[in-house]
Amino acid sequence: AFLNPGQPARTPFITEQLAGTTGPVIAVSDYMKAVPDQIRQFIPNDFASLGADGFGFSDTRQAARRYFKNDTHSIVAKTLQLLAAKGEVEEGALEKAIEKYRLLDVNAGTTGGAGGDA
Repeated sequence: AFLNPGQPARTPFITEQLAGTTGPVIAVSDYMKAVPDQIRQFIPNDFASLGADGFGFSDTRQAARRYFKNDTHSIVAKTLQLLAAKGEVEEGALEKAIEKYRLLDVNAGTTGGAGGDA
């Protein structure tokens, strides 16, 4: 639309791909949350981003991801939070996940230990 004012605005690719889907979209990055936040405006669903807003915290990737809450269990918890806000999961589901996955324990993180750049 900017350089083609006479043409209808195009639909972004990610918007097309998510059309008709249900549930929240969680974007996760080992970089700052600002990186996945760049696509927020194009997501038709509820959206949240998780990222590592900081540096130099830990000696292991697992502990760092747990600290910044961008590990697999934190993704589950964020999803439950968004679903609970819409009344789509039972009350207390988020609290159960926080306890079950020990999200407040940095040393309980397990994501990112597969080797290489996993």
